[in-house]
Amino acid sequence: MEPITLTTERLRLRNFVLEDLDTVYEICQDLDIRRWTVVPDPYTRQDADFFLNRLVPDGWRDDSDYTFAVEPVSGGPLLAAVSLTSRGSGVWEVGFWTRREHRGLGYMAETVRALAHWAFTGLGCTRLLWRTEVGNTGSRAVAERVGFAMEGLQRAGLVNKGTLRDCWVGALLPSDFGLPSPLPYLPARDQSAQA
Repeated sequence: MEPITLTTERLRLRNFVLEDLDTVYEICQDLDIRRWTVVPDPYTRQDADFFLNRLVPDGWRDDSDYTFAVEPVSGGPLLAAVSLTSRGSGVWEVGFWTRREHRGLGYMAETVRALAHWAFTGLGCTRLLWRTEVGNTGSRAVAERVGFAMEGLQRAGLVNKGTLRDCWVGALLPSDFGLPSPLPYLPARDQSAQA
C-alpha cells in the first residue's frame, strides 16, 4: 500500500520523511520512550535513519506495518509516532510513542481513535490489539480513554530489548465504534446469567 494521510480535528497522521530524522533522533533520547517501547537503547542517529529509510517504507510496501508521524493539522512540530502492525487473520496491533512535552493533552487518544477507525473501515480489521508492559500507566490510560476492553495480563507476552516481559492486553472491535465487522461475531454467553 502507498502511504496515506489521515486527519482529525487537531492532528495530521502522515508518512515520515527524511527531514524528520533529527527530530526522531531527539525525541527518542527520552528515557521513558526507550524504557517502555522497543526502540533501541541507546538510540543513535543510525537507528533513526534505519527507522525512516527501512522500517517505515518496508512496512508500507509489505503491508505488514503502517507507521505514521503525528503533527498538528495546522502545522507545527512532530508530536508522536503511531503504527499498526499486522498480526494475521484480520488482527492488527497498535503501538505508539509521544513526545514528552505533548503527553497528557489527549493527542494520542485522538490519534489512536482515528487509526482504529481506519483499521476497521479500510483494512478489514476484526480485532485491534493493544499491549504494553505492566507498569506503563501512560499507555494504559490512552488505551482506556479510546475504549479498549482490558482483557488481562499476559505472562511473558512481550519481548523488549531481549527480555520477555509481562504485559497488559486490551482489544477494540469494530462494534465498539458502532461499525460492522467483516466477519460475524458470536460473543461468549454470560455464564452467570445461566445460573
